[in-house]
Amino acid sequence: MTGTEPAHVGSYYAATVNDHTEFAPLRGEHRADVCVIGAGFTGISTALHLAEKGYNVHVVEAHKVGWGASGRNGGQLIAGISAEKRLAKMMGKQAVWDLRWAGHEIIRQRVRTYNIDCDLKYGYLDVAIKPRHVRDLENNCRYLDDNNFADEHRLLSQAETRDLIGTDAYLGALLNMGNGHLHPLNLCVGEARAAVVNGATIYEQSPVTHIEHGSKPVVHADSGAVKADFVVIAGNAYHRLEPILRGQVLPVNSFIIASEPLTAELVREINRDDLAVCDPNYILQYFRLSADKRLLFGGRCNYFGMDPLLIKSQLVPRLLKIYPQLRDTRFEFAWGGSIAVPVNRAVQLGRVAPNVLYAQGYSGHGINVTHVTGQILAEAIAGTSERFDVISQLKTMRVPGAATFSRQLITLGMIYYGLKDRL
Repeated sequence: MTGTEPAHVGSYYAATVNDHTEFAPLRGEHRADVCVIGAGFTGISTALHLAEKGYNVHVVEAHKVGWGASGRNGGQLIAGISAEKRLAKMMGKQAVWDLRWAGHEIIRQRVRTYNIDCDLKYGYLDVAIKPRHVRDLENNCRYLDDNNFADEHRLLSQAETRDLIGTDAYLGALLNMGNGHLHPLNLCVGEARAAVVNGATIYEQSPVTHIEHGSKPVVHADSGAVKADFVVIAGNAYHRLEPILRGQVLPVNSFIIASEPLTAELVREINRDDLAVCDPNYILQYFRLSADKRLLFGGRCNYFGMDPLLIKSQLVPRLLKIYPQLRDTRFEFAWGGSIAVPVNRAVQLGRVAPNVLYAQGYSGHGINVTHVTGQILAEAIAGTSERFDVISQLKTMRVPGAATFSRQLITLGMIYYGLKDRL
């Protein structure tokens, strides 16, 4: 982790965050039961679970709470965990079904318990671009039916989809009222405040330089250190500390634009029921309305910078293919960041050492999964490691030279998956 960017990127979320955190940097030597590296969703979720159990937890963050993907993402709350079929063979189908929704329930309880204002809203559309996507949605709907899914869910025709979201771009959709959307930075900051209320300590602007391994590992920053019984590495795409973890994920960039607030007439036309929308492509696109009725539209691009004008030049034309009626709309925000994508798309939990645990690799669907992995990490530290042990058995593919040649590998991946999307 590096400390080159002390503040949040210029996102819509940063501009509308409810609470600006100003936690002091790590200075001096400290002792903790658990030291968590990274104050995104994985780290904060783990810290809050542990603090609620009475553990003395210290969280060390290189930048600000929610600085990485946790505070920049599309805000879509989507059920599921990668490699579900493989996990079902290891854990059983019911356990995996419960796992895929567990993060939703954790978030729902925390929003209610700690009164976190994060614009949590339910309603989500998976949309179909090609006939094979329609068949996939039919299978997904049957899966929900077979598991007696209680929330409203149903397949929509092309006409019904057009009526709901005002575009002819899709052949149909699957409506799922169990999924939803939220303001991710407000959720992350709210959970961080809840962790502090429960006794956790958070340090910002404290890039970790190295971990001194041993029976009591020590997490070192430039001006301080934390000795702990356990360490949790929760840096995800921004992790650079442990060589053994490099190359297990590729840091793929994703970008979002946010419009000016839309008129009530436009809102009724393009998303009257305030749904989150996501397409099924590998190089996917997704969009939703914010609480103040801006359209937030995101996708992946073969671009590695952060220039708002260049981001808009990539994403606005894509958006206008879906919504030409927005051609006169101003886009006031554009930002991006890195997400961690494992080569085999399987979420990664494991141990660098018996007392140093990690979780990473959410492939851009991390709001739900980070919250349940935080719970699983906390369970393992507390001595109940059944779920952790099973998930950590998922095979991890390591790409030699991934840290050095990530841009080239990502460019090749974009070309490959772009071709697959066209088939």
